[in-house]
Amino acid sequence: MSRIDDSRDFIAVRIAVLTVSDTRSLAEDRSGDTLVQRLTDAGHILAARDICTDDRALIAERLRAWVADPQIDVILSTGGTGLTGRDVTVEAHRDVYEKEIDAFGTVFTIVSMQKIGTSAVQSRATGGVAGGTYLFALPGSTGACKDAWDEILSLQLDYRHRPCNFVEIFPRLDEHKRRK
Repeated sequence: MSRIDDSRDFIAVRIAVLTVSDTRSLAEDRSGDTLVQRLTDAGHILAARDICTDDRALIAERLRAWVADPQIDVILSTGGTGLTGRDVTVEAHRDVYEKEIDAFGTVFTIVSMQKIGTSAVQSRATGGVAGGTYLFALPGSTGACKDAWDEILSLQLDYRHRPCNFVEIFPRLDEHKRRK
């Protein structure tokens, strides 16, 4: 069973938040605000924040720039994970991923099912790794952002979480590059 091991020290992670929307500004970005509040309340560091329109190339460009930034460990995007023609965040993420974290979308769906029932099928939340950086694409609703953070990310981004977590494998994410 998962647990927090208080014998381990907490390690703050540097997290960037990207909101994908054609209609919101930072002043109206409730989902981004939700993620920022939760990550900072947990003791992590807000490394960057931005808003990007629903444009696959622009989203991927922003993600790549943040992946290349050594001051960013994790990227959380919110918005654009649905089924409509403008929802291209998942495709942009997959353009950037070196490896997809397949189980993230599955676990997110399980968490969502408990809250919104079969409507969870309409989300395409995803996670992956690129350049030693974790990337997660979350739906644009504040409820979905709360669920993803509270039920999955707050634990996996906590070094004290057992039996394992994302933080403890940071040094090994790009080990294939060091072997050459």
